[in-house]
Amino acid sequence: MQSSMNKQTENSVIVGIDTSNYTTSLAILSADGSMLANLKRPLPVSAGERGLRQSDAVFAHIKNFSSLSNEAKPYLHERKIAAIGVSARPRLLEGSYMPCFLSGISFASSLSLGQSAPVFEFSHQCGHIMAALYSSGRIQWSEKPFCAFHVSGGTTEVLRVEAASDGNGFLTEHVGGTKDLNAGQVIDRIGVYMGLSFPCGIEMERLASLYDGEIPKRRMKVTDGFVNLSGLENLACRLYDDTKDKTLCAAFVLDTLADALQRLASQYLDKYGEMPIVFAGGVMSNGRIRARLEASFLSAFAEPELSRDNAVGIAELARRKLIFKK
Repeated sequence: MQSSMNKQTENSVIVGIDTSNYTTSLAILSADGSMLANLKRPLPVSAGERGLRQSDAVFAHIKNFSSLSNEAKPYLHERKIAAIGVSARPRLLEGSYMPCFLSGISFASSLSLGQSAPVFEFSHQCGHIMAALYSSGRIQWSEKPFCAFHVSGGTTEVLRVEAASDGNGFLTEHVGGTKDLNAGQVIDRIGVYMGLSFPCGIEMERLASLYDGEIPKRRMKVTDGFVNLSGLENLACRLYDDTKDKTLCAAFVLDTLADALQRLASQYLDKYGEMPIVFAGGVMSNGRIRARLEASFLSAFAEPELSRDNAVGIAELARRKLIFKK
C-alpha cells in the first residue's frame, strides 16, 4: 500500500497558469518542486504599438492555450495533476482586476474537471515574488518578513512581504514605488519612440551595452519611498531628438532607473531595518540594472526567464498550498 502511494506521488505534477497582458504561461512542477516545463507564448503586438487592449489580450490567450496544451502533453503523459495554481488577479488588493486573467481561470477550471484536481488562485504579483525566491534558491527567506520589489511594465512597487499563515501564498503591504509611470513602461515607451519593437527591454539592454562614452547624470526625485518616472521619459526623448544615438539613450534610461531603484531600496532599509530584498518582475531580468542593485544589497533575483512573466512561481505556490492542506 505504501509503495503504491509513493508511486502515485512520484507520478503527480502541479500545473501553474498565468495570463498577463504580455504572455500566456504554463508551468509544470514535479511533486518535489523540480521544474519539468516552463512554457510560454507572447501576445502579438503590432509594430509601433505599446501594448494590447484587454479584449485583444483575452482572445490571444485563448488562441495560445491551444498550442501550449499540445506542448504540455508529453510532460503530463501518465501523470496525475495533483493541483493547479492560477493567477486570478494582478495584485493582493481589493478590486484588483484585469480581464486577461479570466482566460487563465477558465482554462484552469476546464483542466481540473478531467483530473478532479483542486484549483488554487493567487495574484500575478505573488507569482513573480515566488518565482524569484524559487529561481534564486532563497525560498527560506520567506520564513521571515522580507522586502520585495515588483518591477515590470504594469507595476513598480516596493512591498513588505511575509508568508500567509494559511499557506495561501504571501501577504503584501505596498509601502513605496512609482507615483506615475512604471519602469517597464518608461523602457518600452522610449524604445518604441526610437523605433524598436515592443516589448523593448532586451533590445534596450543590448543597445546600452554598446555605448562606452559619458552618460548624462539625472536623478529622479525619490521622497518617502516613492518616485516619479514620467520626467525620465521626457528627458530621454529629448536626448534622442538631440543626438539620434540609440545606444546613449538606452544607457541613460537604464542607468537612471537603476539609480532610482537603488535609492528606493535604501530608503526602505532606513525606515524598516536591514532585511533581504527580492527583486522580481520583467525589468529585473535586465543585467545592467541587476548588477547595480546586486552590488549594493543582500538581494535575490530570478534568472531572466523567471524574471519575465511565467507560471513557475504560481505552480510553486500551488504546490506549497497543497502540502499545507495535507
